[in-house]
Amino acid sequence: MAEYATPIFEKKICPPEQLIQQLASLARPLVFTNGCFDILHRGHVTYLAQARALGAAMVVALNTDESVKRLGKGDDRPINPLANRAAVMASLESVDLVTWFDADTPFELIELIQPEILVKGGDWKPEHIVGSREVLARGGAVHSIPFLFDTSTTKTLQLIRGE
Repeated sequence: MAEYATPIFEKKICPPEQLIQQLASLARPLVFTNGCFDILHRGHVTYLAQARALGAAMVVALNTDESVKRLGKGDDRPINPLANRAAVMASLESVDLVTWFDADTPFELIELIQPEILVKGGDWKPEHIVGSREVLARGGAVHSIPFLFDTSTTKTLQLIRGE
């Protein structure tokens, strides 16, 4: 049986405790976004590509499995465990680095990373995006990208379940 190398995109997965070393290699201005990204769909990948286009590199921070559960998305969420969500996210061309957070918000990561550009989806008003005040105070930008596709993981799961 043939031996296969670990896919190159796996190198984009970075535990939070190793972020400082990895950040130095990323081009600036740096974009930061976060979310569950449980079952990746067209809305996600479009949003991520649009977010990445705002800067020279992008870090995506994923909610840990426990963090997702606390969001109240359902007892069976996330469907995909963190390791799988991180690998799928890292495989995207628009993503330069993937990390995660277990807190209810990514505030501590945002303060550690110090992105110039903070981005969330269109369901977030810029002034309500965690870390927006701090990013703006450093001279950065905050964006709420409108949804282009009427899709979501919740809707996909409802369809699968016949709800």
